[in-house]
Amino acid sequence: MQEIRRYPLTFFIIILNTLMYGVSILYSGSIVDIDLHALVDLGALYGPLVVLKGEWWRLFAAMFLHGGMTHILMNMFSLYLIGRGMEVYFSKSAYVAVYLFSGLLGGVASLYMHPLSVGIGASGAIFGVFGALAGFFLAHRKMLASAQAQAIFKDFAIIIGLNLVLGLSIASIDMSAHIAGLVVGLAGGFAIARSPKAVWLFSVVSLLLLGMALQWYLPEHYVQVLS
Repeated sequence: MQEIRRYPLTFFIIILNTLMYGVSILYSGSIVDIDLHALVDLGALYGPLVVLKGEWWRLFAAMFLHGGMTHILMNMFSLYLIGRGMEVYFSKSAYVAVYLFSGLLGGVASLYMHPLSVGIGASGAIFGVFGALAGFFLAHRKMLASAQAQAIFKDFAIIIGLNLVLGLSIASIDMSAHIAGLVVGLAGGFAIARSPKAVWLFSVVSLLLLGMALQWYLPEHYVQVLS
């Protein structure tokens, strides 16, 4: 309970993902592996539905869906490792902004790179959280040699290893979302570490990028891909 009180936002996100996995189990009738058709019904990313049918809500929903027991356990373990550091160094509003926009823009990258694939998972958002922590330590370089910084980067090495295993074993996991989430988080974390008020600028810029992608770049890209 002490851990939960100390890191409430991290545990809230873990619980939310776990609840959604429970819904997936009930809907699909499977505990270990969730059927792709069930995941699409529940809100997974699928380009033709998102871009051509206007189901943009899937960008958000897909962040809380997982393809199987291994997938969710590894992602939630990764979030537990890295999310606690995020709550130490950033405000709750910064944490929410980084997690949300890293996941959403990671989803956009996935839609662009793999227009006909099904995409799910919290990995883009989780990589965004690590990117934000990396940005924090870049902004405060004197802390890079600290024990806390070393521990966080050690945790990230574990996360990289876990995601390599997942990437090889689960077809619906997309590394482009991971990379995009990492870049978004890094930029946001660096800016917010330099000035905490920059969380609003980060949010506005992220919204603008998201809007431009949804209104212009993705529709044009899908017309070319499907023509």
